[in-house]
Amino acid sequence: MKKNFLAGRELTSLDALNADVRQWLDTVANVRVHGTTHRQPVELFTAEKAALRPLPILPYDVAAIRPARANSQFRVIVEANRYSVPAEHAGAPVTLKLYPGHVCIYRQEKLIARHVRSYDRHQDIENPDHPRALLQQRRKAADQKLLQRLLALTPRAERFYQGLAERRLNAAHHVRKIVALSEIYGAEPAARAIDDALEFEAFSCEYIANILEQRRRVLPEPGALHVTRRQDLLELELPEPDMSVYGGGASAQPALPVPSNVQGSEAQGHAPGDVAKDQGQPTQMTLDFTLGPQTQREPKPHDRSDT
Repeated sequence: MKKNFLAGRELTSLDALNADVRQWLDTVANVRVHGTTHRQPVELFTAEKAALRPLPILPYDVAAIRPARANSQFRVIVEANRYSVPAEHAGAPVTLKLYPGHVCIYRQEKLIARHVRSYDRHQDIENPDHPRALLQQRRKAADQKLLQRLLALTPRAERFYQGLAERRLNAAHHVRKIVALSEIYGAEPAARAIDDALEFEAFSCEYIANILEQRRRVLPEPGALHVTRRQDLLELELPEPDMSVYGGGASAQPALPVPSNVQGSEAQGHAPGDVAKDQGQPTQMTLDFTLGPQTQREPKPHDRSDT
């Protein structure tokens, strides 16, 4: 085999090697005359076939068996490569069976891992199912720690968690949120919010967050009124009023009309105040303006000189 079949041959895969060796046996090795028996191997096989026993049903185990131990990262090192085992077997002694195409790892005659064999070096071959139990265990431990922190906030937190577990499918998610809110707003405000939520049977982390946000919101203190408009808009300049439209210039004063009851008293030589005092009525003065440029007031009867 070494000097005839394998000499100068490039090994690609085990299946291709088996196919090539079968062809070599049928065409070369079994049909030539053997140097010791001086007969062809195929003739001897036909004569001895009736005396041979049948092969076992299961194929012959050609694996190389080696003892090993899984490390703390649940890995077994084989020929500078790392193969994973389930996380619960970390640190346990195992048995390796090395086949040409795969690697089998046993613990106490039980198969715990199977990998495709790698002929490279420094490779990490992991089955995604192997660390799953460890991750679940760590997640449960983290959830238990968060639950203890929630229960330590207030004595009524246990009743709140019971209601949360009954009404919410993801109670652990709400517990993580509430514990995070207690770190942001403080333990005492979070405990008050849990008591209020339990009072109203509002089992939700969103309700706790709403209460804490409303209580933390600070209303602005009233202060001085500040004009938001620009200062230059408040500096208004108004022109001087033009009093000439009233007639007689800016210094002219409009004439006041005289009541009728005062007109007679003036004719008789009485003052207007005396007439009002005699009649027991207050003096009424009526302003009569007629606006317009250079408007002359119509003369009254008492203004004529002939009266």
